[in-house]
Amino acid sequence: MNNYKTIIYILTALFLGSGWGSSASAQEVVAANDTISQQHELQEVEVKAAGGTKSRMRVSNTEIIGLPQLSRAACCNLGESFTTNPSVDVSYSDAATGARQIKLLGLSGTYVQMLTENIPNLRGASIPYSLGYVPGPWMQAIQVSKGAASVKNGYESLTGQIDIEYLKPQGTDGVRGNLYLDSYLRQEANVDASIHLNDRLSTSLLLHGENRQTDHDGNDDGFMDMPKLRQYNLMHRWAYVAPDFISQLSMRLLKDERVSGMSQHGHNGSSIPYYGIEVNTERYEAQWKNALLFNDGHQTSLALMLHGSWHESDHLFGHTLYDVRQRNGYAQLMLKTDLSEAHNLAVGASLNYDDYHERLSGEALVASPDQSRESTAGLYAQYTYKWGDKLTLMPGIRWDHSNRYGSFITPRIHIKYTPIEALTLRASAGKGYRSPHALAENAPLLASGRTYYVAPELKQEEAWNYGISAGLHLPLAGKELELNVEYYYTHFLNQLVIDFDGKGGDYSVSFDNLDGKSYSHTLQLDATYPLLEGLSATAAWRYNNVRTTYDGILRRRPLTSRYKGLLTFSYKTPTELWQFDVTGQLVGKGELYDHSNYPTYGLLQAQITREFRHFSIYVGGENLTGYRMKTPIIGAKNPWSREFDATQVWGPTDGAMAYIGIRLKWEKL
Repeated sequence: MNNYKTIIYILTALFLGSGWGSSASAQEVVAANDTISQQHELQEVEVKAAGGTKSRMRVSNTEIIGLPQLSRAACCNLGESFTTNPSVDVSYSDAATGARQIKLLGLSGTYVQMLTENIPNLRGASIPYSLGYVPGPWMQAIQVSKGAASVKNGYESLTGQIDIEYLKPQGTDGVRGNLYLDSYLRQEANVDASIHLNDRLSTSLLLHGENRQTDHDGNDDGFMDMPKLRQYNLMHRWAYVAPDFISQLSMRLLKDERVSGMSQHGHNGSSIPYYGIEVNTERYEAQWKNALLFNDGHQTSLALMLHGSWHESDHLFGHTLYDVRQRNGYAQLMLKTDLSEAHNLAVGASLNYDDYHERLSGEALVASPDQSRESTAGLYAQYTYKWGDKLTLMPGIRWDHSNRYGSFITPRIHIKYTPIEALTLRASAGKGYRSPHALAENAPLLASGRTYYVAPELKQEEAWNYGISAGLHLPLAGKELELNVEYYYTHFLNQLVIDFDGKGGDYSVSFDNLDGKSYSHTLQLDATYPLLEGLSATAAWRYNNVRTTYDGILRRRPLTSRYKGLLTFSYKTPTELWQFDVTGQLVGKGELYDHSNYPTYGLLQAQITREFRHFSIYVGGENLTGYRMKTPIIGAKNPWSREFDATQVWGPTDGAMAYIGIRLKWEKL
């Protein structure tokens, strides 16, 4: 990899505008989107739910997972931050690489738009392992929005958004650290330091190191249960905050190495050639956000947001080599103003540029540059009407033109109605689009002996999403019972369908366009109640009905559980020195590729935290029930056969795990 070219490309993307795009107002984009201050301002009208806080003020159905919730588990990275959340499912995408995937509204994480501080990020080639690229101690908050998102964020959100808020330089001045060790000898170290150089200028440095080199094979199938892993992650941030101008610059580099395959124990004395798996990734990114604020009585702001990234991953699965490089440039120019107390208008223009280079076993997958490069320019407008505290209406529309897919329109609308103080009703509807990249976004599927077929012309994915929700707050025994119910329906017009018994027959995988129906129905109910002083409980239940047409047959989507139940308890002593957290999950059955069902199973995790003046110690365990799949890898005894398949993962691949950690904090008051 040529690091010099990498740096040149990112600088070009930032300063020459290789691509444009982002989301919120100038104040939200740069500094004032500090979730902690938002929670302080809205503390009287927010609902604490499982693993997060639901704002009763926002027009969209948004849940904020803040620092108090993130500290309720080990939360080593983004993928481990949703363990107490009933809405987002996280699981391994295969039993070999350690790649995690999320599901929202019963659908794959590829349909969730990932944002970092309101800028679309972690797209395309970074999707398979992106949940491990964001260290947990770096995060200040995670905002999960369901359904159609604001048009300011672009057109790619089909089922919702996940926005990651990093620790900010203009936050607390000081040094923080986190050390972690688990029973599988995974070691992590995190340090972040912020310095306020003066009243306006601040800078911070965030460091992350991760290492696990054990050759663990707990089920004796001859393959490692988890990959050997080594990761280095660094971010440097600057923030300048003045009364009428705000600027924030972030630069980041990441190196991630994963080694898996046959264990030494399983291969000793074996006559079968060694089957190895390696994934080596380098990623560089930078973003620069600027906002000009006008004191004209209308809260007018003009924002320019730029982002550039270079992502390169080299994969080895046995004898199969797959290398992918993605260059992305993204930026947006946006104007927002209050026309009056009740009327707000936001308008903007964006441009996104993607350049992919892929090679499979030495052969280029795309011969024409026109197929590997996509530029999409767009314009949008979003209007917000507020009728006091009762009604908020937010319609929006955007027009985009892609050099590959032509022009398309994205309409969206959100409605929030509060007939009485105890009841909040929401409704949303909107369209979403995304450009599919079959292997780049699904590289872990290569961990099998199957043959792969990719349609010569994949269409742009296109779907409608509709949702309704209600939040009710009832006084009960001197406390407040919080109830929420929501229903979402996603209907695909075009979709990339991954068929594991595709055009090549048995032991083949085809990536092709949807030919028939594909949809998702999701119904969720959750309730939160403070049982005792310091003790709160949350119960949640979700039902999924997700179906897609495969070879002319409409069937349940494989590896998708039909329901999920969650029960979590959190207790903090009156002195706030001790905290106890327990979460149990019931994961419902679902279908495998061959139409057979996998069973319902339960998971349990717990953590105890002891607070001290400058540090806290936490001890916990995950999968305390010890439940795991009996055969996470099919055909493990002969990985060179067509029957070999490490991709049918529906449950835990390893047993119970214990961990211990310490969080350090030296901050200026």
